[in-house]
Order: sequence, then structure tokens, then C-alpha cells
Amino acid sequence: MNGIINIGRNGFTSTEAIKQAVKALSNGQLIAVPTDTIYGIAALAQNNQAVDALYRIKRRDQKKPIAICVSDIRDIPKWGKITIPLSLLEDLLPGPVTVVLERTSELNPNLNPDTSLVGIRIPNHSFLQAVTKVCNQCLALTSANISSQSNTLSVEEFRELWPHLEYVFDVGRLDDNSKRLGSTVIDLSVPGYYKVIRKGCAYDETIKKLHHFNLKKQNEDL
Repeated sequence: MNGIINIGRNGFTSTEAIKQAVKALSNGQLIAVPTDTIYGIAALAQNNQAVDALYRIKRRDQKKPIAICVSDIRDIPKWGKITIPLSLLEDLLPGPVTVVLERTSELNPNLNPDTSLVGIRIPNHSFLQAVTKVCNQCLALTSANISSQSNTLSVEEFRELWPHLEYVFDVGRLDDNSKRLGSTVIDLSVPGYYKVIRKGCAYDETIKKLHHFNLKKQNEDL
């Protein structure tokens, strides 16, 4: 590991820190980053070796999908087929929500090869958005922990993973407020319907938004 880089409590950071993160990712390395919920580990989603390393260091079941992160809603159609109004997507993202869509052929076929779907995130965090934008690629993004262990709110909580990471970008301890639950994961791959995959930390607010746009829960009328 090259080191821990403090990027400030609110994630406001220098251009140099962003460059370091992008360089590491471009070289196929893994970095730890803060999000709007928990700390995560990021890698280039289109890089097979980086994705393999992500699974390996987390001791994660290869059949368990990993979400991707983009910097802007306009990036989503490249990787997932949008089935909902753009205004709903704009209500949900950026924020602590992962939308699950049918994947496009552009996405690395070796990322989550056992499913036709992909979870897509735009965390409401300035540093991660800046890094993703400069990379100009989607990032594989997953929680900074060993699989089945608790999600982490400080870098000390995933010290075991440090040796496998090129950089750890530290903003101090993240606020809890049940965010240790991680993002709310909603399957929106079926037009007009939604399916809750994980309630997460924004469940109630997310369901209200879905109902406002008259989406129905899967199996109610399917």
C-alpha cells in the first residue's frame, strides 16, 4: 500500500489526490473510498484482473454480484437499460440508492457473468464523483470489509484490507444514522414495477418516490 490520504472531512480534496486515485485505478489497482453511506473499495469495472482482485481480497462468492458506480445520470444508459422516467432517476440519484437494471453489452461480460442485471450507484460524495468522472469509466464498487462482516464507517475498521489496497482515502468517521446498512437496492428492470433487493438506509424515502411515479411492487399484478 502506498498510504492513507486524508482528503478532508467533507471530501473536498486537491486535484493531486484525485490524480493519485485515478492513476491507481487505471493501473488495475484497488483503492478505498468514502461514499455517502459507508467506506467502499473501488476498481475499474472493465478490468478483469482488478475485478478478480476485488473478489479475492473480500473473500466474496464469485456468484454474488458487485455494483458499479458512475459520476452522472447521463452515464447510466451506457451500462444499464433505463425503464423508468428520467425525472424519477433524478429523484433517486445521486444518493444512497442502487438501481438495478438490465445490463448492456458494453459492460464487462466477466463482471457478474451469472446475471443479466447490474446495480448502478451514484454516491452523493464529491471525491468519489470526481474520481469517477476523471476516470471516464464505470467503477466496480463494493463495501470495504470482508464478506459477511459489518459495513465500515472508518478506515480503521477495515485495517485487514489495507495491504491489498494502493491507497486509502480517509475523511474520518462517517456519520452512522443507520447508514451502516448501506444503500437501498431496488430492481427496476421490469417496466412499471420495482422489487426491493435490500432495504438499506433509504428505504422509506425511496418507496415513496417509486409510488409517486405509480410504480408497483413486483408480483402484485405481474
